[in-house]
Formats: sequence, C-alpha cells, structure tokens
Amino acid sequence: MEYGRIISVTGLGGLFELVSSKNDGAIVKSLEDGTTRFVSNRVHQFSHLESIEIYTLRDNVNLVEVFQAMDHSGETLPDLKDVRQLRGYFEKVYPEMDFERVYSSDMKKMVKWFGALKAAGIALKLTEVPEAAEDQPEEAPVPAEPVAEEAPAKKTTRKKKEA
Repeated sequence: MEYGRIISVTGLGGLFELVSSKNDGAIVKSLEDGTTRFVSNRVHQFSHLESIEIYTLRDNVNLVEVFQAMDHSGETLPDLKDVRQLRGYFEKVYPEMDFERVYSSDMKKMVKWFGALKAAGIALKLTEVPEAAEDQPEEAPVPAEPVAEEAPAKKTTRKKKEA
C-alpha cells in the first residue's frame, strides 16, 4: 500500500485505500478494519492525502511534510481532548505552521491520520513522477491525414401505386 492511494471520505471516519474508481463513486478499503465497500460520489467527497496542504507562515506545505516531521520528532502523540496540549505538540514538531489558520479540529485529524498511517505501515512519501516524462517536452499532436468522405447514398422513395 502506498501513500498516493490513501484518501479521506467526507462523512466517514478514518482513512481509506482507493481500490478502484467508477463513474458514480469508488471502491475503498478501510485502513482500520480492512473492510471493502462502495462509496457513492453523490453523497461523499474524496480527498487524496497527497493533495492536502497545510498553512504555514510562508508557503503552504504538503501534509506529508508535517507527517514526516511528526515521525522524526520523537515526541509522544498528544491527547486529542486537550487543545492546549495538541497545539503545544505542533509548536514543537512543526513550528512554521500558521496556528491562526489551522484549526484545532485540523490538528486532531492530522494526529488521528498519522496514527492510522503508522499502524498500517505506510511509508510517508509522495508518489514520484517518472523523470523521463518530466525531461521530455510534450510533443505536438500529429495532424491526421484528411480522409475523403464518401457522399451519402441517395434515398430512393417509391411512389405508391394509385389504384
């Protein structure tokens, strides 16, 4: 399982692995209990963890950078019920975070999600784009040769015989 396949689904707690996507939703597998289910996109919205960014005092950073800082800090995870302890934890672990724009509910989600990712043994790194695709400029599409269209066959109408 890789970090690039992990999503959050509105209305459902926890994180999910994206197994397959369909026109009207997705098949997801829960990281907590391993159950697989279909989730409709008419009712729920999906957010890839790779696409989530966190406000900082400078530029926004990807959520994986905060997770990596949490992993390397060595601090014990805070109690989710104590907002002061939660904020103090992130001030130590990631002091560049903009605490005026990152709410305590967001910090709680980050701690929960980090615990779920570590329990599932998922490596905290972004999916890499192959370098060969980055180095080569996009090729202009080659125009197709014009194809001569055949004129449509004339419709013949039969006149009814008058009796």
